[in-house]
Amino acid sequence: CVNTEGSFRCNPKTRCPVGFSHNMQGRCVDVDECGALTQPCSPGFNCINTMGSYICNRKITCSRGYHASPDGSRCVDVDECQSNVNRCGEGQLCHNLPGSYRCECRTGYQYDSFRRMCVDINECWSYRGRLCAQTCENTPGSYECSCTSGFRLSGDGKNCEDVNECLANLCSQECANVYGSYQCYCRQGYYLKEDGHTCEDIDECSQSIGHLCTYKCVNIPGSYKCACPDYGYTMSPNGRSCRDIDECATGANNCSLAETCYNIQGGYRCLSFTCPANYRKVSDTRCERISCPNYLECQNSPLRITYYYLSFQSNIIIPAQIFRIGPSPAYSGDNIIVSITSGNEENYFSTRKLNAYTGAVFLNRQVQGPRDFLINVEMKLWRQGAFTTFHARLYHPTPPPPPPPI
Repeated sequence: CVNTEGSFRCNPKTRCPVGFSHNMQGRCVDVDECGALTQPCSPGFNCINTMGSYICNRKITCSRGYHASPDGSRCVDVDECQSNVNRCGEGQLCHNLPGSYRCECRTGYQYDSFRRMCVDINECWSYRGRLCAQTCENTPGSYECSCTSGFRLSGDGKNCEDVNECLANLCSQECANVYGSYQCYCRQGYYLKEDGHTCEDIDECSQSIGHLCTYKCVNIPGSYKCACPDYGYTMSPNGRSCRDIDECATGANNCSLAETCYNIQGGYRCLSFTCPANYRKVSDTRCERISCPNYLECQNSPLRITYYYLSFQSNIIIPAQIFRIGPSPAYSGDNIIVSITSGNEENYFSTRKLNAYTGAVFLNRQVQGPRDFLINVEMKLWRQGAFTTFHARLYHPTPPPPPPPI
């Protein structure tokens, strides 16, 4: 720093050699004579700056695809791909070559010389059946494999593997996986609804009225069970038929010691038989005449009165023989007369002579229960010129008809 009148100035501490000058920091730097001088070289020459000076070289001419190097000493290749002077179209790749370049189609494209452009290769059509196991879909420059319903694409991107739909619990009961699909099915007693997934209980009782159970069918989930009336019946071993309970045999009755229990369909009866005057009881069901003061009176009275309990099925074929009567033993010359003396006011019954010493009682029409009959059947036996009278008292309870199926 040098002081001057009213000011100061800065002088370089060092002197720069020829071809160099001070910069702002006072350092010596090269002078670019090619840029600083108006015409450093003669026409036909190129100016090339050097450290502290410059040189003039004769200009060189480069062929197409080349240009002179920065120092003008040689020709170097022009990279048309980087300088955007190439004419490669969409979908093409530019490859630089010495003095030129080449346009190539991208993977998945091929050059169409007629249209002079790259067009997509339809690999699915060109390599049909060799790329994908099931469905091939062409995409720009490539392709994709896909699978139909029930399959999924495996890891290699080409093959398809079965989907186990049963793992997703699509069925309400049972599921069977099949190749490419699945099938829902139901357990016994259920049916598959129209949606193919839901199992619905089969109401066997409504579908088979009167064929599954003799009395009552009760539907339960997946099956059914048969039931019997609350009293008088029990379920048979087959699980379908109702069997009458013999309350007399099981002791499930309230008959007294003086009464005899008779089982009927769905119930029982307590019966007590007493002998009339001049008769004595010889068994639970038989009375015999004792001696009479007046012989004529004895002649007109039955020798024996026997009580019978009759039971027959409700749907018996009419007319039906329900009782036979005759002497035992029978002898040659015997003859009988059989009649109903009481209990047949509505003519449900009739008698018929089968032969000289055998008679029968017939049921003429169906009886709708519940109803009880006590019929007095008289047999007069003609033997050796005299009549002997016998009475059979037939007790027939008609229970209510078996309960209809419900």
